[in-house]
Amino acid sequence: MSDQHHGSSLATRFHFQALKTAISWLWQDMDFHEIRLRDDCTWSAKALATAALLWAWSDELTLGDRFVKGRQIACKVLQIRRLPASSYQAFLKLLNKWTPHFVEMLTQAFRRRMQQQFPQRLRIAGLFTFCADGSRLGLPRTRSNEAAYAATCSNRLRGKKKRRKKKQPKWEVNTTQLWITTLWHLGTQLPWNWRLGPCDSSEREHLSQMLGELPDHSLMVADAGFYGYELWREMSSVGCEYVVRVGSNVHLLKTLGETRTRGDLVYFWPLREARRKQPPLMLRLVVLQGNRHPVYLVTSVLDRARLSDQDVARIYQQRWGIELFYRHLKQTFDRRKLRSRNAGNAYTEAQWSLLGLWTMALHAQCFQQSQRLDPNRLSCAGMLRAYRRAMREYKSRPEAGEDLHSMLMLAQKDNYQRTKPKTNEDYPRYNKLKPAGRPKIKNPTTWQIERAKQVQQCGIT
Repeated sequence: MSDQHHGSSLATRFHFQALKTAISWLWQDMDFHEIRLRDDCTWSAKALATAALLWAWSDELTLGDRFVKGRQIACKVLQIRRLPASSYQAFLKLLNKWTPHFVEMLTQAFRRRMQQQFPQRLRIAGLFTFCADGSRLGLPRTRSNEAAYAATCSNRLRGKKKRRKKKQPKWEVNTTQLWITTLWHLGTQLPWNWRLGPCDSSEREHLSQMLGELPDHSLMVADAGFYGYELWREMSSVGCEYVVRVGSNVHLLKTLGETRTRGDLVYFWPLREARRKQPPLMLRLVVLQGNRHPVYLVTSVLDRARLSDQDVARIYQQRWGIELFYRHLKQTFDRRKLRSRNAGNAYTEAQWSLLGLWTMALHAQCFQQSQRLDPNRLSCAGMLRAYRRAMREYKSRPEAGEDLHSMLMLAQKDNYQRTKPKTNEDYPRYNKLKPAGRPKIKNPTTWQIERAKQVQQCGIT
């Protein structure tokens, strides 16, 4: 973050100069020469990525207006002499083609930047700690979006309609939404990876696709939706430990065999896997007292000296940060419903929206850390006001205290304690989720004990 923290001298700069400093810092380790556009293309790879990033940052009402603003600022920031094409359709067509390459290159670079800038925040209890969760983004109900993101969901729900006693709400059956599963780093409170798909995508399948991109000595924290023998065994096979909440739909065994084990050790061994002679999974059960109900967690870390119950409670409590990330993405960043009417454009808009929020948060956290502020207290609303004000007034010179860096220094969460929750519990809601409940813990049957001995003798791992 050198060259951009010089106190009051920053207030004399134009807004576009502060944006230039921020974007130059983000693109510092990028090699845009890997992306080769056509010789007759008026866009360069760096100009295309810069315009796309500013397009994602913008708060203009329409996508076309966001492109106009992003192109203007990109030309000013990069000092482009040969102006790129001003056609929004041509820009979007080019961006649709190269977005997968940009996403791969930028995610790798930003992960390295996170490890360089926040070495002390990378690990919790000696492990790279991540959490995963899924959510949906709304889309315009066009034929293109429905065919790409809603058709499979509607067909699947239509097949289950006969078995439902209560009629399915119309808004839930005929929905056009894009599913996003995010891998979120707990220590830095920043994204690490994500997957997009139709509205009925499996978040467990998305997580399985992202396991190979985790660093060594990782710990995955997940809610009750991320359970299953195949998923847990796959995480163990790649060296990833896990802490997962379990509910009444999970059956656990107290012990297998004649050897007496600790009281907090349980086995997860579905009947189908036992018949296939697959080995049982030995887990540690941790019970926490929540605000209303007990919370049951299982972890693959059996050694309490390595990961104590207090560490498990602290880590699982920090999982709430990914819920706040989705709230910032949908409400504060105003991406609850995307504006693209074409399925391919919607995919590109979602990808750059996630990249845009990630880049802003990464740059703002690094700046606050350089100013000896706590980056964990970064205010997303204050951060957005800083960048978007600089974009709206990019040609003007800011007043004292109104430049980008001064506003980023003030983008910190408040310290006061609220006496009442913000939400009204009596307000009618569509999704009244029941607590996960208590897992069913039983003694193994004679057949299960004999099958466990057979599996052990065969040496199946």
